[in-house]
Amino acid sequence: MKYGGIAKNRHVVKQEAALKRLGKIGAFMEGSLCAVKRRGCAKPGWQLTWKQKGKTCTVYVPMELVSEVKQWTREYKKLKKLIRDITTQSLGIVRGFAANRSAASRSRGGTQN
Repeated sequence: MKYGGIAKNRHVVKQEAALKRLGKIGAFMEGSLCAVKRRGCAKPGWQLTWKQKGKTCTVYVPMELVSEVKQWTREYKKLKKLIRDITTQSLGIVRGFAANRSAASRSRGGTQN
């Protein structure tokens, strides 16, 4: 990516590294997988819970899919963390660019007198 001719700084390097990790994220699913006690059963049942338009939604997860759904929810958590990391670095780039431009205009203003 180009950033107006500015040199790569720590934010750009970290952003690019996070974007590479983003490509390694597998299938994902939002929600929390919870074990629930079932009446008359020794083994727990499993439910996936998530928010949709401010309401909590729940769906039963068959035992055969529990390990796969656990992995999907872990991948979603990794994805959310990566999004926060990329956003932080992108903000650093924007703030640094604005600060560099401001500093450059001050230095030009002082030498033109």
